Amino acid sequence: MRLGGPVFYRGNNPEEFALAHVKKGYRAAYCPEGLTCEDTEQIQAYREALERHDILSAEVGAWCNPLSMNLTESRESIAYIKKRLRLADLLGAKTCVNILGTKYIGNWYGPSGACYKPYFFKEAVALAREIVDEVKPAHTKLSFEIMPYCFLDSPEEYLRFLEAVDRKEVGIHFDPCNCIESPRRYYDNRTFLKHAFSLLGEGILSIHLKDIRIVPDSLTVAFEEVLIGEGFLRYATLMQEIAKLPADTPAMLEHLSGEEEYDKAAAAVRYFARTAGMEL
Repeated sequence: MRLGGPVFYRGNNPEEFALAHVKKGYRAAYCPEGLTCEDTEQIQAYREALERHDILSAEVGAWCNPLSMNLTESRESIAYIKKRLRLADLLGAKTCVNILGTKYIGNWYGPSGACYKPYFFKEAVALAREIVDEVKPAHTKLSFEIMPYCFLDSPEEYLRFLEAVDRKEVGIHFDPCNCIESPRRYYDNRTFLKHAFSLLGEGILSIHLKDIRIVPDSLTVAFEEVLIGEGFLRYATLMQEIAKLPADTPAMLEHLSGEEEYDKAAAAVRYFARTAGMEL
């Protein structure tokens, strides 16, 4: 496993960007901020600097809503994903990742009953095909993050989706916390983790690391993301399962409030990795 996360570097020097990861002890990197697929010389410089310091380019995010009810937003989002996928391919990243989108109109990721309808599944399949068929990535894959607010909410649904898409350029992004949507799965997440990795296995391109806690005073089911080690996700089991994947699989920290929290989260992951007998 290659641990990675934000490094809070605000410059645009590729060597300094790579060294910021070395300083944190990271072996995987998110895409540098501000980089676009048109910046060919800069992309090459970043790629060389990361390779020189043995830092894997893990993810290029394309966070938007390509299946929006708003057709203008949908078209613009699809065009943006194509550009981000081209960037990921030039950068040699493991994956370009986004969510499938939503029919909810309040934001770009929220819940809607339409996201479980057969027509939404068909739209999602067509979306994935359109993007990779046009871009034709050679060095990366497109992936969609598991989310609790659409059909892509479990390993079984991910495999059903991939079978329908039928494109080798589309792969798996795994976020275990995003699969925890019931108290039953929450309290038995050790079993779920083993099951998920047994199904998805070496097809996983990248993993998001965070922790989750049930809100005990809520009369309806509610979960919140918390610092790794302060929640209920069985991290020793998670590390044991990740250890079965290829050694260069990136696992990326996310959704924390600042550099101090990321440092604490990285230390927690390293602790759990050691207890699982795993090398980072």
